[in-house]
Amino acid sequence: MQQKPYKIGYTTGVFDLFHVGHLNILKKAKEQCEYLIVGVSTDELVMEYKKKQPVINFQERMEIVEGIKYVDIVIAQTHRDKFATWEQLQFNVMFVGDDWRGSNLFNEVETKFQQVGVNIIYFPYTPGVSSTLVKEKMKI
Repeated sequence: MQQKPYKIGYTTGVFDLFHVGHLNILKKAKEQCEYLIVGVSTDELVMEYKKKQPVINFQERMEIVEGIKYVDIVIAQTHRDKFATWEQLQFNVMFVGDDWRGSNLFNEVETKFQQVGVNIIYFPYTPGVSSTLVKEKMKI
């Protein structure tokens, strides 16, 4: 079996109304790391920064992500401090959707991660797919 570039990878998300875009990120992440940790945002955290309640509750979203074959372990994401999470989990790489590139949150995270040798890999969003679009289509 071919050696993967990273030992431990980490990614996070709400994973509400799970769709192929979510699956693509998890699959691409697992292709690059031996062990993939996925943080699923709690309902409280989503309300705090998105100002809306997820359609699927936290426990069910955790179960859905746990059922994906590319995921090794699922944890609750209770805050957005990626560096504090790295201090706990010691991952080598973080995978993020490219819509976050250049944001204040990730500019700061990139600087901190560079100092400890953690890479950030930005994946392109799957065109035409998002939980927001799924919700819009459901308003038929």
